[in-house]
Amino acid sequence: MRTPLALLLLLVATAGAVAAPQPIQVRAEIDVLMTGLQASGCEFSRNGSWYPAPEAKAHLLKKLDYLQGRTTIASTEQFIELAASKSSMSGRPYLVRCADSAPVESRVWLMQRLKSLRAPNASSPK
Repeated sequence: MRTPLALLLLLVATAGAVAAPQPIQVRAEIDVLMTGLQASGCEFSRNGSWYPAPEAKAHLLKKLDYLQGRTTIASTEQFIELAASKSSMSGRPYLVRCADSAPVESRVWLMQRLKSLRAPNASSPK
């Protein structure tokens, strides 16, 4: 008799552990950042290899999907910190390199664009 009750309690407890959906504004900002990355023409480095921006966008969105199944992403800054700033495997920071500019950490690159996005009369960052 205890086994079915314990199983029922476990199911109820884990049902509450499912992550809540992220706020609409957060998802909108993430989408704008990822679209901007894809269109940037920049390259993205993870674990020592450089990838075109569209591949970086796909990778970061996969990480977002993974995280959403485990936690609520409450802010765009949290997305950048948890998914878009470093490799979950190696811990090495991601880098973004645009044209002939020196590479910068993706966290810095994305936070600059987020700041521009949120600024009054925001225009597309270059």
